[in-house]
Amino acid sequence: MSRVSEIRYVGYAMPDLEAERRFYVEKWGLREAADRDGLVYLAAEAHDEPYVLRLRQAQDRRIDVIALAAQSAADVDALFANVEQAGCRIIFPPTALQGFGGGYGFRFFSPDGLPFEISSDVTRGAARRLEAREAIPERISHIVLHSPDHKAATQFFVDVLGFRVSDWLGDFMSFLRCNEWHHRIAFLPGPPCLNHVAYDMASLDEMMRGIARLRDHDVELRWGPGRHTAGNNTFSYFVTPNGFAVEYTAELERVDDATWQPTVYTPGPGVMDQWGIGVGGPKTMPHAEPDKGLFQPAEI
Repeated sequence: MSRVSEIRYVGYAMPDLEAERRFYVEKWGLREAADRDGLVYLAAEAHDEPYVLRLRQAQDRRIDVIALAAQSAADVDALFANVEQAGCRIIFPPTALQGFGGGYGFRFFSPDGLPFEISSDVTRGAARRLEAREAIPERISHIVLHSPDHKAATQFFVDVLGFRVSDWLGDFMSFLRCNEWHHRIAFLPGPPCLNHVAYDMASLDEMMRGIARLRDHDVELRWGPGRHTAGNNTFSYFVTPNGFAVEYTAELERVDDATWQPTVYTPGPGVMDQWGIGVGGPKTMPHAEPDKGLFQPAEI
């Protein structure tokens, strides 16, 4: 079965583009790869994806697109057939992509109305080995979404896009993988929207140094540092100038498809955070509300 293989990038729209750009370049640790046609493209230094973030000025804050990767054009076509058969609203069918990085892909709305892209054959970007103590993100690690029917959303990603369930937290949070990493997508109950985007740091030490750098730039640590149980990854959560939640994470667990058995973890303080020493908590993060771009394709 053809399946999604990775996360490519997230496209945001927001009222204050310049504040968001400065945050990600001057504080968070991404590199500006291009600025064209009203779109700012930001890359992660250690990853050859041409960009991991796309920013656009708009009156409303919204998600323009969540872009996922497939291994080949044949996989793109097969996944498009799956999406079409599932009855999803198509934004455009498989075609040569005209944006920065190119490639071959299509866009569609999930059953909840969030816009997704699946593509292959994207031009690879520059990547370099990070030096010790740089403490900047290597790449996108995972994306957490809310859904009013999170179990159905989970099943859609499994049946239609080829993800596999790694674990559950109680019956309210699913962790889904599309490759060797424990999760690339996770779902929580709530109105259809983004919860947060997480970025991989090279190690726990580099995550902690990243927290210190953000503190020195007057960026408040909302929740953390800590270590989750599902995925065993460390975490530290922040909020961007336009109100998007973001995370530095490290040491996400690798999964062997042949032997992995999903676990249902009983929710509790020691499961959400094994260490129990961090500041804040989930209640300090932005309140979930329906995305303003549901079933409304971005112009670009």
